[in-house]
Amino acid sequence: MNHGWVYHNKISLEDEGLTVIEYYTKRYQHSTYEQWLSRILSGEILLNHQSVKPTTSLKPGQMLTYHRPPWQEPDVPLQFKILYQDDHLLIINKPSGLPVLPGGNFLENTLLWQLKKQFPHEKIAPIHRLGRGTSGLMLIGRSSVARSHLTQQMRNHQINKVYRTLIGNCSLPEQFIIDHPIGKISYPGLGYLYGASSHGKFAYSEGKILKRGQTNTLLEVKILTGRPHQIRIHLATIGYPLLGDPLYTIGGVPKPHNIDSNQLVVPGDMGYFLHAYQLNFIHPTTQQCMEFISTEPFRID
Repeated sequence: MNHGWVYHNKISLEDEGLTVIEYYTKRYQHSTYEQWLSRILSGEILLNHQSVKPTTSLKPGQMLTYHRPPWQEPDVPLQFKILYQDDHLLIINKPSGLPVLPGGNFLENTLLWQLKKQFPHEKIAPIHRLGRGTSGLMLIGRSSVARSHLTQQMRNHQINKVYRTLIGNCSLPEQFIIDHPIGKISYPGLGYLYGASSHGKFAYSEGKILKRGQTNTLLEVKILTGRPHQIRIHLATIGYPLLGDPLYTIGGVPKPHNIDSNQLVVPGDMGYFLHAYQLNFIHPTTQQCMEFISTEPFRID
């Protein structure tokens, strides 16, 4: 069991007039109306630090807090390697299965929580993110100088990220480009997910075939933008979802949700093969060009 957590939400103008129960059921669809009602009535949810009724109308500036009791988190691989460290940054080799940030059923079983245990007096912050099922290289800022400088490099597309992944047999050319926009798509239970959308934001990926096997194909993919689940969505968009991807299907959209099933498929579900293989950036204080490589953990058949 973990130690529980407190979630804070400040009411905005667009939420004015909603009742407390309407606010939570509208914003957080992972739980049912009955579950949110029970939490409010049991005092787990407070308004400005005071108990509140489900039918209380909300005003801008008010603060809602949800005191989530301790819960049993799913087991994940908590062992990871620190490939490089200095006073300003860390390079982590993250295993597949370990979430980066707290969210959903994960709090302490996350990379960020484990790093804060290891470096308790530092403001550790990931400069970029990897999906739970994605393995490989992650850049972590340790100092304010590093966090600011590296974040700016991300914005300026100066951090080079190269991934390797597996798809099935394909007829793709040796090199190709995917630039389909990625945006929010309505999805039951979560409200929305990201997927291929003509109304989304610009996304750009460059692909290269490294090896064609009898049953699968090894690709190298470089992304110049960092949209959520970009590689999974882009390859599915052109007809080649990642092998084992439980969520994204041909067209770059989530698979239809089975209403009769109690199991909701979410982006953090495992099964796909994706590895952050190479990372290049400029050191925030020495200005040295840094390059790291982590060999992919899967094979070609």
